[in-house]
Amino acid sequence: MAKDKSAKTSAKTSAKTSAVVDSIGSLGDYLREQRLAAQLSLRQLADQVGVSNPYLSQIERGLRKPSAEVLQQLARALRVSAEQLYVRAGIVHPDPGQAGSVELAILADTGLTERQKHSLLDVYASFLALNDRPPGPDQPPAQ
Repeated sequence: MAKDKSAKTSAKTSAKTSAVVDSIGSLGDYLREQRLAAQLSLRQLADQVGVSNPYLSQIERGLRKPSAEVLQQLARALRVSAEQLYVRAGIVHPDPGQAGSVELAILADTGLTERQKHSLLDVYASFLALNDRPPGPDQPPAQ
């Protein structure tokens, strides 16, 4: 029975890891397409963004996940929407019915560190997940 539980946990972890790699991979592919469309070399874009050439190469190949600030710089240099890059990176989840995004406001706040931004995003996501869950027998419905 312990083996069954560890196999299920391993499968869940593997699925989560695969989803992260897929989202980063699609981000890297998208960035490469945009860079080529802008007729920029990897080195030129890295210089404009203020990151190293190897680091940008790793982002494009899906080996690294850039911070929100690096994504903002990439968006500016490639003249694309920062929100689109956040969605592709898995930082922000698209919500077509919502005009202003709390997640985007957090990411745009220059008074917060990267760690603080990610902590706030995690807390916000956990509140949303709690509100989406059906109430248990002992719990009142979310207000």
